[in-house]
Amino acid sequence: MYTTLISAEDLRALLTNGPAVRLFDCSFDLMSPAAGREQYENGHIAGAIHADLDADLSDKTGPDRACGGRHPLPSRERLAAWLGRNGVTPDTQVVVYDRQGANYCGRLWWMLKWCGHEAVAVLDGGLQAWQALGGALESGPGTPAAPAAFVLHSPLARTADTAAIARRLGDPALTLIDARASARFRGEVEPLDPVAGHIPGALNRPFGDNLGPDGRFKPAQQLRDEFRALLAGRDPATVVHHCGSGVSAIPNLLAMEVAGLGRAALYPGSWSEWCNTPGLPCARSQFSGT
Repeated sequence: MYTTLISAEDLRALLTNGPAVRLFDCSFDLMSPAAGREQYENGHIAGAIHADLDADLSDKTGPDRACGGRHPLPSRERLAAWLGRNGVTPDTQVVVYDRQGANYCGRLWWMLKWCGHEAVAVLDGGLQAWQALGGALESGPGTPAAPAAFVLHSPLARTADTAAIARRLGDPALTLIDARASARFRGEVEPLDPVAGHIPGALNRPFGDNLGPDGRFKPAQQLRDEFRALLAGRDPATVVHHCGSGVSAIPNLLAMEVAGLGRAALYPGSWSEWCNTPGLPCARSQFSGT
């Protein structure tokens, strides 16, 4: 069972000799939502199904969605039905990937854990690592999977909501880590949400800091050292990860797990929900600029 990362080499061996594997291509572009589907159809790993952040991994209108923000989580029941329609069973090894540094595929990795499915891994280095290995691609709309029976189990991932975080601001047993780019965190720019800044007391680790120059996650020891330096003595068990809309926070959450620091909690609504909730404080860092 692969539960965090899988290398391109191990994926190739798994597809050749291993048990049933279900591949999901989660390529996406926040600024051009149709681009992910176009990228998928231009070339994807054979057998992969496209998972669209907006259409499949979010629920922006349903009455039973699990959080707010720009990319609200669907209910676990709705997600389970989608997984079943796409051929995932309780025994399926799932592998997810994208072309954007695990920014979007991490969402589905976490959502499967949230549904109680542990056998899911992120392709380390994404589609680029598969291509560098000489892995074959196919183009076109893809072949639908045969429907299966996906069974919900108790969540294997923890969440925190806006009310709980607001109640605990300043509590040393709560450590918030924001995965957005540093300029957004400081409040210098805000291209997506109506208010610039960050949740008071949050630490900042841009999600791309988890990757090396080759696009793969840094070695476990290096990640462990970097997170311990950021936490500065805080207990990793107190961490709640967030970002703009609960998506790019997950590479930080995954990196902490790869580093052996446990599976931290996620604030799915993130800054987009926080800054749209009346009465909540918003902080901006001091910075120089024109």
